[in-house]
Amino acid sequence: MSDHILDVRNVTRILTNEAVPVTLLSDVSFTIGRGEFVSVIGPSGSGKSSLMYLLGLLDKPTQGEIYLRGINTTVADDNTLSRLRLEMIGFVFQFHFLLPEFSALDNVMLPMRKLGKWTEAQMQERANGLLDYFGIADAGKRKPGQLSGGQRQRVAIARAMANDPIFIMADEPSGNLDTKNADLVFALFEKLAKEQGKTVVTITHDTELAARAHRQIHIVDGKLVA
Repeated sequence: MSDHILDVRNVTRILTNEAVPVTLLSDVSFTIGRGEFVSVIGPSGSGKSSLMYLLGLLDKPTQGEIYLRGINTTVADDNTLSRLRLEMIGFVFQFHFLLPEFSALDNVMLPMRKLGKWTEAQMQERANGLLDYFGIADAGKRKPGQLSGGQRQRVAIARAMANDPIFIMADEPSGNLDTKNADLVFALFEKLAKEQGKTVVTITHDTELAARAHRQIHIVDGKLVA
């Protein structure tokens, strides 16, 4: 079996509901293996966000195929895609999107509750373990409003890891952070790739942080240039 977690084959994405069709991505192909930490870079409007939606199974290509751990997601139905997102992909965004009325612990447990795989005690144990792993063990009982920006983003990363996904998809995860916390977030991604073999793909405008990844995918005008 291939060790590829992501296999993108000749993917094109065209918006056809416009007066004039708009090509967002054109004939993009690449593979990403288990435990790779990859940054997607490119100027604004280059197609990075369109690629993120496709890799996160939030959209489908107009042409081409995307395989996630050997599964052709392009032909999968909505229920299958929803299950794959819940089981295999962890999402981290620029803004943490934590629920303000819930504690950090409860926020981390939300994906587990939706998956329905563990008992309440097991979910609490796993959530506490993740908070500890990311250096915020004492944040569990506090609500997002009682945490710093860096702490909130670490809770968001812990939530992304809740269901033990094989693939972490991060869209500008440091865009709302100061330099110190941005550096810490990327260090955590490096740790996840090295220690747990997670595949991490991050979209970022920060070229210095992007350079810390194992590899960079450079998109310009919807095309893969490097």
